[in-house]
Amino acid sequence: MTAVPTPSQLAQIDDEQLAHLAMSWRTRAGYGDRDAFGVAHALEVERRRRLRQSQLQQLPAEPMAPRPWWKFWSTSPSGSSDGPMSTT
Repeated sequence: MTAVPTPSQLAQIDDEQLAHLAMSWRTRAGYGDRDAFGVAHALEVERRRRLRQSQLQQLPAEPMAPRPWWKFWSTSPSGSSDGPMSTT
């Protein structure tokens, strides 16, 4: 692989092999191989894209209830906790 891989070629590589290839191409680029920079970059972009998708799947389905921005010290969404400026 001396040319920048296409998305279809990257899709055929599993995550573990992708991480290994990205590291080895980045090492080659670090030693001054000009052709390795583009390949290393493409591999790393694909690796980050896959990591981002897997992290998004782990997010909770329900968002937390919003609270007013000025009650940043509050721990409950209703704002009924005793914060540092509470007068009750």
